[in-house]
Amino acid sequence: MKIVIIGPAHPLRGGIADFNHALAAELQTQNHIVDIVSFSLQYPRFLFPGKTQYTDSPPPQNLHIHTKINSISPFNWLHVGTWIAKKINPDIIIVRFWIPFLAPALGTILKQMKKYIHSHIIGLCDNVIPHEKRPLDKILTRYFINQCDSFVVMSNKVLQDLRSFTEKPAICLPHPIYNIYQPRVDKKNARQQLNLPYNEKILLFFGFIRKYKGLDLLLEALPKIKNEVKLLIAGEFYGNEEYYLDKIKSSGLNERIYLHNYFIPQNKVHLYFSACDVVVQPYLSATQSGVTQVAYFFGKPMIVTDVGGLSEIVISQKSGLVCPVVYQDKQVDIIQTSYLLAKEIDIFFDLPYQDMEAFILSEDFQSKYSWSSFAKKILNTG
Repeated sequence: MKIVIIGPAHPLRGGIADFNHALAAELQTQNHIVDIVSFSLQYPRFLFPGKTQYTDSPPPQNLHIHTKINSISPFNWLHVGTWIAKKINPDIIIVRFWIPFLAPALGTILKQMKKYIHSHIIGLCDNVIPHEKRPLDKILTRYFINQCDSFVVMSNKVLQDLRSFTEKPAICLPHPIYNIYQPRVDKKNARQQLNLPYNEKILLFFGFIRKYKGLDLLLEALPKIKNEVKLLIAGEFYGNEEYYLDKIKSSGLNERIYLHNYFIPQNKVHLYFSACDVVVQPYLSATQSGVTQVAYFFGKPMIVTDVGGLSEIVISQKSGLVCPVVYQDKQVDIIQTSYLLAKEIDIFFDLPYQDMEAFILSEDFQSKYSWSSFAKKILNTG
């Protein structure tokens, strides 16, 4: 079949672009013809919280990437929709959706295509209701949803959110395990390359740092942990960097934190996951997280808060631990939850957590989250 994936791709950086590359490569392995239609302008600079939207890494090999979509130009949307219909004429269109801001562009491209072709349109939704809500979110999201024929989501939380908009066919598939990184190396080697001591217990907080990801919860928990642990923060701040730096300083945590506050390139990711003992995801809200599946690729257990879809793929005391949360006025109570998180971290280091790594790396566990299975099942919605 001829398949088009609409969404970010090289030279754009980030987890969604990496996901699209991996999905396209797998679909090609299964003898489909695949094109990715990506963005020439994804976000205007004033709306982008990071330092750059682009990567310096070389493009993935053997993928057909067309950099065409301007997210703020309606004339461009009409042109791209017509171009996909007439130039590619795909059997199936898989379109990524994660933020309402892009709904007008994506929805109009799909609507324009329908004037010329009758391809089946699958909405692959990372989020339906965004983590950071804004006016008009529901109106924009509904516009996009109305253009799709069926949906794939990656957590029951997103499926529940989707059902508040539509009863169209939808399936929930777990996020596959990323397989695009260099292999893990032994812990001593990784720590040497990152200039980290070998004999410390190290927690890893990895990825773009946004408010909903709960770094402040982890910083609140750190002094309450009985074990002598250090925290490695690896990722670029998307938001108020000074808020976190001030919290680290005022709490006297400087000596307990290794701060690598920049975007971690793909060829360095294996060092961070190989160096740590456990990955902590102290999210305040969540759907699913690509970081989870990066950790699984490297055989690293996780400690996650019980929010959204995070707990759906963490098997307690086998692939990690799930921390209960305390709510106040429908928001996570950071102070109260920090005591529970500290307790779970102490429990983790009292367990034979090396057994968790062996369980995660087992063939049975890894096969549950294969790209092959995901690619075959996503096409069944078409």
